[in-house]
Amino acid sequence: MANYNKKRARELQHDKFRDTTMTLVDRVLNRLEGQGRMILYVLGGIIVVGLLIIFLVKWNNRKTDEAQQALGRAIDISTATVSATAPQTGSDPVFTNDRERAQRAIQEFEKVAAKYGDPYKSEANYLKATNELVIDRQKAMTDLAALGNSSVTEVGALSKFALAQAKESDGKYDEAAQLYQDLVKLNSPTVTPETANLRLAKVYQKQGKKKEATDLLFSIVDASRKAKGPDQTPIPASSAAREAASELQKMDPDRYAQLPPELPSLG
Repeated sequence: MANYNKKRARELQHDKFRDTTMTLVDRVLNRLEGQGRMILYVLGGIIVVGLLIIFLVKWNNRKTDEAQQALGRAIDISTATVSATAPQTGSDPVFTNDRERAQRAIQEFEKVAAKYGDPYKSEANYLKATNELVIDRQKAMTDLAALGNSSVTEVGALSKFALAQAKESDGKYDEAAQLYQDLVKLNSPTVTPETANLRLAKVYQKQGKKKEATDLLFSIVDASRKAKGPDQTPIPASSAAREAASELQKMDPDRYAQLPPELPSLG
């Protein structure tokens, strides 16, 4: 009996401890009940946002790949073979003349511009305008002039350059010169000041402004041959600088001889 009482006393003490502990736990849970729900809501919101971000990234990557492929197909068409006699073989298109190819390319670039956002839309519109030069030259120039103000800086520079070349080709040298000067000020890595100045020098030459042309060519080559990198090693001449040197040598050999020697470059 004594053993039973001791055992029962221990059981009761354990039950009392359990009851006390459970009561405290219940009180804590009751107090945290509202906060617990809030924490669950916050965690749930974080998970939803995370899933949404993953979905948007995957969707954006898929659309980007799709846009690049569509633009690539349109570019392939714009550069396809033109031949009145070559047969159509395989999947690569062959066109009988430039006009036929340009018309097909314009259609493809229009599809890209209508379906996708920038930068693909602006790039497609630029390429469409360059093909329009074959079909409707005036409309192409109007479109290129508008694209020259594009928020996509690469497209803006390329459009100005294409318009300047078209003006130069049409003998509108003053307008072409102004556009090339604008490109020099723009200092774009897409159409570099060297490239724009080289074209400007050729416009001056066509206008009979030999001194302006040779001065500009000399400055392009002189700056190129003196240019050095951060480690003070000579920077390789760009294709524009090399062409400027060749043009100056033909135009004015004496002035060309005044240039600093071309230093060897590493790489």
